Amino acid sequence: MSKNGNGNGNRNGKGRQGKLIIIGGHEDKDGRSEILAKVAERVGSGKLVVATVGSQEPDQLWKDYKKAFGELGVKRVEHLHVETREEALDEKNAKILDGATVVFFTGGDQLRITSQLGDTPVYQKLHDMYERGGTIAGTSAGASVMSGTMLVAGGQDGSPRLGDLIRMAPGFGMIHDVIIDQHFAERGRVGRLVAAVSQNPAHLGIGIDEDTAILVENETDFWVIGKGAVYVVDGTGTSYSNIADEKDDRTLSVYDLKLHLLSDGSCFDLKNRRPVEAEQLVEK
Repeated sequence: MSKNGNGNGNRNGKGRQGKLIIIGGHEDKDGRSEILAKVAERVGSGKLVVATVGSQEPDQLWKDYKKAFGELGVKRVEHLHVETREEALDEKNAKILDGATVVFFTGGDQLRITSQLGDTPVYQKLHDMYERGGTIAGTSAGASVMSGTMLVAGGQDGSPRLGDLIRMAPGFGMIHDVIIDQHFAERGRVGRLVAAVSQNPAHLGIGIDEDTAILVENETDFWVIGKGAVYVVDGTGTSYSNIADEKDDRTLSVYDLKLHLLSDGSCFDLKNRRPVEAEQLVEK
């Protein structure tokens, strides 16, 4: 889901100068607010737009985030919410993004976000801002929409079975060749991320715990902040899986899958698919 409508966007991030802050959900809004402070730091002389498009309780979310970002020193915070796609097509809603340097997507339903905003004036301005160097941040459902291929639903607790339907759909394409899952350890989602990667071995699976985030630079690398962990599932070297087996009651088998577990301060090179030392990355 991109400016050219095919979901590929500017595939290798060439010419795109923006940054992403992708949060696993339930980030601290009081106390230290370490993750939201990183979002606030990116605002500079511009403004921050809180987009509650995915939520059915937008007013309370807007109130909470307006307060949190205000306490972090952000002087200009505005609200973007649309209830229908027709509203997203209205230029006056797109104008809310004028002058924005950061857009923050709250939680809710990721499919609601993409279906309401895809290929609308709001969507185009979002990509334009990102390509000029703006920051797109999102938590929970707002995290899932960042990737080109988006996890929507599916997967049960416990070991994945072949009959467990993993639903995926096109995302916003801010970052490609990855699949993002959130509330990861808290909701026992390792099985479904492994299943998703088994269906798409070229995609890197990134599972993010609550109150934890990855900060992505130009789609080339990321580093981790927060209290939890980030799980990276790499299926590149997979030698076998039974994902295409017709027996739905069978448990998934997959061989030679690689798993990385990263905590606060850890860094990951997306191009080479390897953890790296922080000093090896470009200064954020």
